[in-house]
Amino acid sequence: MLKNVAAVLLDNVHPFELGVVCEVFGIDRREEGLPGYDFALVAAETSPVRAVPGFTISTPHGLDRLDAADLIAVPVGDGFHTRDFPPALLEALRQAVARGARVLSVCVGAFVLGAAGLLDGRRCTTHWRYAAALAERYPEAEVEPGVLYVDEDPVLTSAGTSAGIDACLHLVRKLQGSDVANAIARRMVVPPHREGGQAQYIERPVPHSGESGVRMAMAWAEQNLEQEISVDQLSAHACMSPRTFARRFRMETGTTPYRWLLAQRLLGAQQQLENTDATMEAVAARTGFLNAAALRHQFVRSLGITPNAYRRAFRGSSLGATKWGRTDRIGTGAPFP
Repeated sequence: MLKNVAAVLLDNVHPFELGVVCEVFGIDRREEGLPGYDFALVAAETSPVRAVPGFTISTPHGLDRLDAADLIAVPVGDGFHTRDFPPALLEALRQAVARGARVLSVCVGAFVLGAAGLLDGRRCTTHWRYAAALAERYPEAEVEPGVLYVDEDPVLTSAGTSAGIDACLHLVRKLQGSDVANAIARRMVVPPHREGGQAQYIERPVPHSGESGVRMAMAWAEQNLEQEISVDQLSAHACMSPRTFARRFRMETGTTPYRWLLAQRLLGAQQQLENTDATMEAVAARTGFLNAAALRHQFVRSLGITPNAYRRAFRGSSLGATKWGRTDRIGTGAPFP
């Protein structure tokens, strides 16, 4: 369920990242046939809250407003990677997750979730500049620096500013369907879904001239997903030893060859499911999975939804009378009814 949304304000909040949450959930679009949200700004510190670069935001809502929220969003603020956070806020976030609410961080807002212990044992991300600091400060978290967002239901984390839009639209799509997410994206004049990750934005210590061996190996793999592909094959196409290739691959992409290849196979499967009527066995064969069972396993494990359910959702099927009030838990792997 996604009806009641609260955005947490801490001193020196960044207005753009806060605006992302306000744009997706704080604008009433019910006249356009879209769902409405009971949206509120919540001061985690004394109101008015300071915003960068020098104005203040007043709100009548304190932390008690979080008790009713289905989703609590935590946008970034200055110094989040080093500062401490109010114990009452951290406890409120823990209690919210315990009662079944979701929490979503934008950029370095992930440090707030980490301080609450909500990243322990979970995959997560943040802005690439602070990924190492997040991993160091919260060693029990599994930080993935190369992705735009991570959905570890009920905890969602996103990378930089625009990745917050991706994460918000992903959550809308997951809980209320692609029609709603696409309509909101059109109003915002943004793509409803972006491919790739933030690794392409990471500053590299040594500039590359021309196309690197790693990139050539990746291009070859993308054209041959139906094949069984090993690290030895990839390194051979990159003209490197497997060990050097693995190290260079992580440097350039922010992930491992295996995780990248699995993501490409899943992306290929998603495209097949969205655009063709191929059987599950055919989809699996075309994208390099051993069989339909292996495809289903990885789909549920990585995306939290079965291939059949994904096809029904993204081929524009009718959602019935309860279109905007869906309570199916795609993120936990449960199929559509």
